[in-house]
Amino acid sequence: MQLHDLFPFPEERKTRRRVGRGSGSGLGCTAGKGHKGQNSRSGGGVRPGFEGGQMPLQRRLPKHGFKNALFKVTYEVINLDSLLGAFEGKSSITLDDIYARGLARACAPVKILSRGEVSGALAVEAHRFSRAAADKIIQAGGTVTGLEAAGKS
Repeated sequence: MQLHDLFPFPEERKTRRRVGRGSGSGLGCTAGKGHKGQNSRSGGGVRPGFEGGQMPLQRRLPKHGFKNALFKVTYEVINLDSLLGAFEGKSSITLDDIYARGLARACAPVKILSRGEVSGALAVEAHRFSRAAADKIIQAGGTVTGLEAAGKS
């Protein structure tokens, strides 16, 4: 079996429209584009959103809100249960360990969330922690090392 033998079968494939191949084809002469005008020319047509010179809708509507996309920080979130499952028996987990195990993209900021239970003392290093996750780790006798300014969660 080869690629061309796979579904859809040749008789089910739609054939390409061959335009400008004589008047007997039904798409000869002007090749289905009509007579004259911008859309009949090669390379013709207008860009998306063009309204014939009228002020387009995207320029008529007012701008609204604050846009901060350039400085948006997207965190790789890891729950405690998956963190503990990946590092069973380990007493300290660093960012390098998390990246090496593939729990987060390399060099991406990491935030630890609180789903799951912490049984023993554990030292965890990440960029941010949810309050509940930090409380669970500390109550189990562990330590939390946040690599960003405290107060953000």
